[in-house]
Amino acid sequence: MGAFGAAGEPERLRGSSAWRVGELVLKPVRDRARAVWLANTLAKLDVPDLQLARPVRTTDGRWVIGGWSASRFLPGQPEHRHDEIMLAALKLAHALADVPRPPFLSGRTDSDALADRIAWGEADVPVDEAKGGRWFEVLAVARRPVRLPDQVVPGDLFGTVLFDGPSPPGIVDFEPYYRPAEWGVAIAAVDAVAWGDADLEFLRRWSHLPEWRQLLLRAVLFRLAGNALDPRATASALDGLRAAAAWVSELL
Repeated sequence: MGAFGAAGEPERLRGSSAWRVGELVLKPVRDRARAVWLANTLAKLDVPDLQLARPVRTTDGRWVIGGWSASRFLPGQPEHRHDEIMLAALKLAHALADVPRPPFLSGRTDSDALADRIAWGEADVPVDEAKGGRWFEVLAVARRPVRLPDQVVPGDLFGTVLFDGPSPPGIVDFEPYYRPAEWGVAIAAVDAVAWGDADLEFLRRWSHLPEWRQLLLRAVLFRLAGNALDPRATASALDGLRAAAAWVSELL
């Protein structure tokens, strides 16, 4: 803690492996390359109408030390404000448009990275029928080429965007992918349907986005593949994904 200048009694943040110490949040680092890239990116990024948890260096200028990183504390809690989460994902993607592809992405072998490649047809890995494979098989045949440029996009923003009354939404972290800008928005939309009680009209409301149906399709395929690869996946999670798959199929 002292290396980051943190002072105070540590407090575990609910539902997280992070700890708040005064005005700082300390997080354990599993992937150093990702943590350093994210810190460098968030330190330079400016996104209108969004708050970003700015990273904090150690007293000797490092982003990571002893397996820990730190950022400024942002107040707020996750809420099911689906359209605002979608807007936050879109704004963040636009702000990341000129950021070069992170070198560490090509070496990722985790289940989310593999699920991403499966969803886009870049990896031929069977998806367990009992864990979402049946819906994957039904929907995958509807894939068509997406003619949009790839860039760094934020994934997994649903449930991590913080809201504090009328203040701009806060973003403390995001998982980078290299896909079309609106794909991160499509993931947030699928998550909102699967686990946030959003409905078909919500999905239709965003249909003005380019290649929306194909990006939604890949987002739900991504989640289905990820569920099949996750040994901790629950029956309730699959139930939500089945509902999302059904709504997306209505749009295809």
